[in-house]
Amino acid sequence: MKHLMIVETNITNPSWVEEYLVKVTPLLSKFGGKYITRTSNIELLEGDNKPQYTLVAEFSSKENALDFYQSSDYAPYKDSRKNGSSSNFLLLPIENATA
Repeated sequence: MKHLMIVETNITNPSWVEEYLVKVTPLLSKFGGKYITRTSNIELLEGDNKPQYTLVAEFSSKENALDFYQSSDYAPYKDSRKNGSSSNFLLLPIENATA
């Protein structure tokens, strides 16, 4: 079953961002992921905390998404991101919804 990875990020130190974007994009593809959107153009409709940036990536399976997130290839970039931002990483299945 396909899964979406949704990441909400607030950057506290931007020194990691450029390398992260260049290096993580091919890693995501390596694990069967593809970006649906990466943007700071966010409209908060409800709630109190609008993130600076949000991305949505689609993976062909939960296992592929977890393999990416837990990989040793991603680990140094994950550490850089964690040290320079606060983020929420969400993983959810794409399920058929019926009205």
